[in-house]
Amino acid sequence: MRFDTSIFSVLLARKYENLRMIFEYSKWNTRLATDTTNYQKASPYPHIVMDDFLEVAAAEKALEVFPKIKDDGWIHYIHVNEKKHGLNKLELIPEFIRDGIIKELNSPEFITYLEKLTGISNLLPDTTIEGGGIHQSEKGGFLNIHADFTVHPHKKTWRRRVNVLVYLNKNWDESYGGALELWEKDMSKCAAKISPIFNRIVIFNTDEDSYHGFPDPITCPEDVTRKSIALYYFTEEKTGSFKRRSTNYRARPGDGFRAVWIWLDKKMIAAYTWVKGTFGINDDFISKVLNLFQRKKK
Repeated sequence: MRFDTSIFSVLLARKYENLRMIFEYSKWNTRLATDTTNYQKASPYPHIVMDDFLEVAAAEKALEVFPKIKDDGWIHYIHVNEKKHGLNKLELIPEFIRDGIIKELNSPEFITYLEKLTGISNLLPDTTIEGGGIHQSEKGGFLNIHADFTVHPHKKTWRRRVNVLVYLNKNWDESYGGALELWEKDMSKCAAKISPIFNRIVIFNTDEDSYHGFPDPITCPEDVTRKSIALYYFTEEKTGSFKRRSTNYRARPGDGFRAVWIWLDKKMIAAYTWVKGTFGINDDFISKVLNLFQRKKK
């Protein structure tokens, strides 16, 4: 039987046409000048919060296919400074999230939009989504206040500059907690709290003092999780033009003796980051170790 290539072409085109309907550039470009001003003047550091950011059908589809924590490939980050789960193995991320949303938000067109918004030129997407990808936290999950690592783990001249977080939490009740907290650069107080509601995006500069997190354990029901897509963007710099540093966790005023454990855990993370960058280890290694401990606890 002769295969009808015209039908195949139509189906293929229709599939990728749907994938392209992720982000409506004409809609967001009309307000770009205002958003750029608001972004760059925001306190405590440049950032912006935008609702209904993805096209509705795309956000709904991403939530529909969002994998469960029990599925293959998840890294269980469970230590003093965080209790969350991440999936950054591209081959295990659902096709629509990988080839639709992540691909679109790493596309040249979106990078151009991001450069105009942030005022940072020559941004580079991390197509390996090292440390990013999709994140999920169950009841009791948290992420202590921190400033992000400053250098790509495997590209020593890549300086981390911008974070893009897409939240996919329908019917998220504020009583659950889990709001993204942005802290003053001197860690004196929380300057802003951003609820992680469905189809909300947060974009912010990732400098050495861009402190953020959700430090209090979330209290959502057992069958609810805090879901997000996280993408990081870099610029290529001259070697030695900026300081290489791992994730810098910080204690809050009032954390008391817990501050000691936060500091000690931070030093252990820094040691792992050094090993990772020096010997080219990726998160598959830490995933196997953490998953082993996770199984032993059950």
